[in-house]
Amino acid sequence: MLAREGMEGRMAEDIVVQVDAAGIAVVTLNRPEKRNAVSLAMWRLLGEIYSGFARRGDIRVVILTGAGGNFCGGADISEFSKVRNSVADTRVYSEAGQAATQAIIDLPQPTIAAVTGYGVGGGCGLALACDLRVGDATTQMGIPAARLSIVYDTLDCSLLLRAVGLANAKLVLYSGRYFPLADCRAMGLIEVVSEDGALSGARALAQELAARAPLSQRGAKVVLEALARGEAEQRAAEIAAVQDAAVNSEDYRAARQAFMEKRQPVFTGR
Repeated sequence: MLAREGMEGRMAEDIVVQVDAAGIAVVTLNRPEKRNAVSLAMWRLLGEIYSGFARRGDIRVVILTGAGGNFCGGADISEFSKVRNSVADTRVYSEAGQAATQAIIDLPQPTIAAVTGYGVGGGCGLALACDLRVGDATTQMGIPAARLSIVYDTLDCSLLLRAVGLANAKLVLYSGRYFPLADCRAMGLIEVVSEDGALSGARALAQELAARAPLSQRGAKVVLEALARGEAEQRAAEIAAVQDAAVNSEDYRAARQAFMEKRQPVFTGR
């Protein structure tokens, strides 16, 4: 299906969303002729898509990928002279990109980036916004800010720092290099390597996650994000609420019964 009903023109083709019977959503950046470079309109639409997913109980896992052999070549620099040509325009543009990135980070469901080919610049940022990243032999990741005289925003830099540590973050940002799979894996840009292609590996991982307890996964995300941001004490009530919701759920009771009967439980998220 298309990203949203009733869309017309180019934007209806640039991002495609498919959801299968298991509740696995695949969001595909679909501009292969531009290595899936993201336009301003696409940044805005990505934010809408992920914010919409957060309100849907039928979505278990979300995969972000790109068409035509590349994940994402970053922002569409060809439109910068129109949409990023002044300080004011740059702020508007950055706000759209940050909103999309934050919507991915804040999604309650598990998120996976399938990074085939180039995942660079803004594409690297999108991948880092996801919970997990799957790569393959073609994967190349990096941020060419130093090649363009750009200073990345705090949100993207924080995601990079959290994934790879301070020294590697400096290496990525100072050098502007594109790092091959082995380096991505060693630094922490990629968690899972798939010999069958990144999307195939991401689908296999998504199927595994979709079979697990949604309340447990969503609760774990709350706790881990709070710890990663140093907010555990401030969010203690929220953490207690997700723990209580899991213990009081039908899924918890069903899982205990399934364990006693030596069978796999079927989770509903209730």
